[in-house]
Amino acid sequence: MIPRYSLPRMSAIWSDENKFQKMLDVEILACEALANLGKIPKKELKKIKSKARFNVKRIEELEKTTRHDVIAFLHNIAEYIGNSSRFVHQGLTSSDVLDTGLSVMMKEAADIILDDLKILKEELRKKAKKYKYTVMVGRSHGVHAEPTTFGLKAALFFDEINRCIVRIERARDIIAVGKISGPVGTYSNIEPYVESYVCKKLGLKAANISTQILQRDRHAEYLSEIAIVGATLEKIATEFRNLQKTEVREVEEPFGKGQKGSSAMPHKRNPVMCERITGLARVLRANAMVAMENVALWHERDISHSSAERVIIPDSAILLDYMLNQMIEIVRGLLVYPENMESNLNKTKGLVFSARILVELEKRGVERRKAYDIIQRCAMKVWEKDINFKDALLDDNDFTKFVRSKDMDSLFDRAYYVKHVKAIFKKVGI
Repeated sequence: MIPRYSLPRMSAIWSDENKFQKMLDVEILACEALANLGKIPKKELKKIKSKARFNVKRIEELEKTTRHDVIAFLHNIAEYIGNSSRFVHQGLTSSDVLDTGLSVMMKEAADIILDDLKILKEELRKKAKKYKYTVMVGRSHGVHAEPTTFGLKAALFFDEINRCIVRIERARDIIAVGKISGPVGTYSNIEPYVESYVCKKLGLKAANISTQILQRDRHAEYLSEIAIVGATLEKIATEFRNLQKTEVREVEEPFGKGQKGSSAMPHKRNPVMCERITGLARVLRANAMVAMENVALWHERDISHSSAERVIIPDSAILLDYMLNQMIEIVRGLLVYPENMESNLNKTKGLVFSARILVELEKRGVERRKAYDIIQRCAMKVWEKDINFKDALLDDNDFTKFVRSKDMDSLFDRAYYVKHVKAIFKKVGI
């Protein structure tokens, strides 16, 4: 991933240094297990553990000749270990080391993503509580529908982020699996004990069964869960973008001192962070599709998945970490304009109360279709004549047969729309 979208903590996981360290960890643990089985002399194990190290640049140099990264890695550590290196990688195949090391890295990446999600969840909780009863218009099809509150919007996002946490926990669990079962997965040259030992030491479960590789449905699920979290972030970002439109301007993403919005138009304050999240979510979805393509491989293995995974797995983890941190910054610094929410709520001159009035007519014995026709007729006059909905209703003889003018204020009371907010908040855990 390009540096622009890479944060240090996550990027460190996907560095070559960390990758080869994980591979070395697997190799040394396998040697420990073989020593426990009496297949490596204890003194040789001691030499291996004290001397084993690697140099990334040297591995790259060796790979130019070997054209095989694991062999280049093994040649390099042999240069440090010496003759005792004959015990390293004994009975293993490349994917034993690569796949098990990759699982550890993916597990570590999931832990960072979970940390990010928990911070975002808390920021959304704060916004939900602060604007719990801040009334604004709810929209469907982009058109004014009924009143809601901005706190309820934030609570909805909070609840979805909770589900995202569950998803990433599930993804971490599905990928926290290793395999040390040798070529085609039959343990032909390695004891199952070695796999159990190595995986336990690394905090992984041993795969129930594998071929020469871990099965890629695991990786596909991991990247799919990442893509779904990205889609949720896109959803939140899209809502904020829509609410930041000049004609709406109910919220605005933070705009820093010295920040510029346009090279041509100095007045611009654009929702660039939200737009960035929207664009990057598309990359996550595309990467998840590639992971799906990697599930079906030839026989016990091929390496068509390998080249793609070198890109899609690090990139997806790095991007989601970046997107989550962007969203944390947005929510934390979000500018909220209750006065504009009030102004927008009043733009349709009371039409947003039509459903409330429909229910009231039904309660007073009016057949639903007739009640709907009366209210719709009055509502169309508001659109066409630019008059207040309340006046249109009171001017309609069919309506006033059932509702008196003194009852109108209660039908236009906003308290009607916030009476269950407290209960909703309790349900989502705020």
